[in-house]
This record gives sequence, structure tokens and C-alpha cells, in this order.
Amino acid sequence: MKNVFLLLAIAGVAGPYYFIYKFIETNNWHWSTTLFFEQINANAGMKILNADLTVAATTFLVFIIYKRSVKSISTKRFLTYFASLFLVGFSLAFPLYLYHNYKNA
Repeated sequence: MKNVFLLLAIAGVAGPYYFIYKFIETNNWHWSTTLFFEQINANAGMKILNADLTVAATTFLVFIIYKRSVKSISTKRFLTYFASLFLVGFSLAFPLYLYHNYKNA
């Protein structure tokens, strides 16, 4: 199971960055923050996904802050999850957390 979490963490990097690449490629290799947020909020369906992901990522952030405050995770691991969350996204941070904390039954 631990290897599944590792594969999901890799997919959590590859997927988002692939679509960022496609977004930039579609826009003639020009990044536009305005266009990005315009397209990401284009319809109610996307807003549902945005709200869901925002709540999930915020919950994970609160969770790792709590775990760090009670000394359940090291500062190094906390910074790893924090950086993963903000530099890539929840799609990397959560599988990485599960990978590091999986214990064989």
C-alpha cells in the first residue's frame, strides 16, 4: 500500500504540472493570472470543485499545524508537507503524508 501512496504522490505532481504546461502552451507560452482565474471560475461546476479542494486543503493544513504543535511530526516533515501543499498542491501533500505515515498492519 505504501508504494501506491508513492505513485499517487508522483501523479500528484505530474497531473497538475501537465495541465499548467498545457495552459501556458495554449496561451502562446504566456502566463496570465487574470485568464487563469477567469477560466478556473468559468462555471458552477468548476466552482464546486474549487470549493471542495479549498476545504480539503485547508483541513489538511490545519491538521499538519496541529500535529506539529503537539510534536507529533518533526519540523522537517511539517515543512515538507507545507511546501508540497503550497508549491504543488493537495494532490502531492496528502499522498506524501500518507506515504510517510503508513504502517503495515
